[in-house]
Amino acid sequence: MLGLAVLLCVLIVLPLSWLFYFSVTDRSGAFTFENFSKLITDPVFLDPLITTFILAILASLACCAVAAPMGWLVARTDIPARWMIRILVMASFVTPPFLGAIAWELLAAPNSGLLNQGFRLLTGASQEERLFNIYSFPGLVFVISCYTFPYVFVLIANSLDRIPGDLEDASSILGGRAWVTARRITIPLALPALVAGALVAFLQSMTLFGSPAILALPAGFHTMTTKIWSLFQYPPKPELAAAASLPLLVLTVILLRAEHVILGRRGFSVVGGKSGDPRLVRLGAFKWPALVLCLVVLLNPVFLPYGALLNATFSSVATTLVSPANFTFHNIEFVFFELSATKLALKNTFILGATAATIGTLIALVVGYLTTRKAIVGYRTLGFLATAPVAIPGIVLGVGLFLSYTRPPLILYGTLWILLIAFVTIALPAAYQQLQSAFRTVHPDLEDASRILGASRLQALAHITAPLLRTSVIATWCFVFVGVMRELSAAIMLFTSETKVISVLIFDLNESGDLAAISVLGLFMLIITFAVVILANRIPGFGGVHLRNH
Repeated sequence: MLGLAVLLCVLIVLPLSWLFYFSVTDRSGAFTFENFSKLITDPVFLDPLITTFILAILASLACCAVAAPMGWLVARTDIPARWMIRILVMASFVTPPFLGAIAWELLAAPNSGLLNQGFRLLTGASQEERLFNIYSFPGLVFVISCYTFPYVFVLIANSLDRIPGDLEDASSILGGRAWVTARRITIPLALPALVAGALVAFLQSMTLFGSPAILALPAGFHTMTTKIWSLFQYPPKPELAAAASLPLLVLTVILLRAEHVILGRRGFSVVGGKSGDPRLVRLGAFKWPALVLCLVVLLNPVFLPYGALLNATFSSVATTLVSPANFTFHNIEFVFFELSATKLALKNTFILGATAATIGTLIALVVGYLTTRKAIVGYRTLGFLATAPVAIPGIVLGVGLFLSYTRPPLILYGTLWILLIAFVTIALPAAYQQLQSAFRTVHPDLEDASRILGASRLQALAHITAPLLRTSVIATWCFVFVGVMRELSAAIMLFTSETKVISVLIFDLNESGDLAAISVLGLFMLIITFAVVILANRIPGFGGVHLRNH
């Protein structure tokens, strides 16, 4: 208990303590509130705060407006190819938002974007005219919504999947029309999932770094995450960065608590035996237009961005449509054989991914067992510490770790250790929740029977519980590994030239304008990600439900 508590405190409490300390001190170490005063009075800091809040609201509303109807169509109607729509939504879910933003640069940059070039070619418009400008506030809202709506879709679709058809049948038998049944039965049961999805979308939009850095900075405005990052550029202002990080942390904690309260008040459960399958609504002649509508929506996060990345990979000019005349493999050769930073970034990414996945899974496994079985005094404290990082945005954690490990007694900045601490901390809540749920499926009586027959607790774990949890452990490991590959917000604060990972290398290449190399690395990242996800879903006894919940 003591060892785990100390470890979790080092991961969580230490960086937050330094964050708070720097936020209330000046450069001489004297106590002051001047940092917060600047934050709420200086337009340089106040404008990004307001911009972030408006961005998060608009993105969450857009996500709900798109995901709620799609979730209903897939879960409760006879729309064709429902399985394909779920897979395509999952493809947008696993696409890193910063990679999606770069793909939309290729598509909708004012001058060189493929869509704008096509518009000028078809209409004969002048070079100054454009159809889209992705370097704008609406463009940023659009791109963030593209890669955030899957969170809302998954929550709503899974909620609708679990609503027993018997309830709607009973309403129909008692004379309820389709709209009355939807208003009195289906919508109230799905409302908690919609509220949760809206809050998740709001938090995701508020704490993202990659997409705003790629699209907002060229447009001439900041969000809070990009402003925090800019405060570490020369000359660094760590005390202001710490003060600017705390509002993100506080807002995240408040919204997560609000989600818990709302869902706690609006809880529903079904009492009874085996329930019927959900009753599908017959769309009739509208089912094909509904399918087309879903595919049109999925053009934005999947088809168009992936097509742009593929085109840039094999075109001699990234912003020119590939043709037999300009088809080339040089971009792939350049990235993997000529670009010196690639090998180091790949090596660091795989080392950190495998190590973080192993350590994070082991910690989650032990804490999950102790809390589920209530094996020690203080198990609730361990559970709280294991889930606490979910309330810490990646950019805030990066600032806290930077402030913690750039001074004695433990200087880790410039090493892979500080990135490892960040990745384990970020991955721990999801890994813990996943394995805690798995432990609940293994009844304690199985372990008790082994103990009665003379086995120790460790022997019972090794011979009874561990084999039953093998698939969940492997799947959790895979998801942590994928999370490390996608992580940018914390890594951007902690890397050095010798500790770059793939996500940071892609971000650096974007600043230098090498879109072809980015496309090659981005597709490579997606291939590895999809391979790991498919592997996890093919584990016997695991399936796709856990993936959707994750």
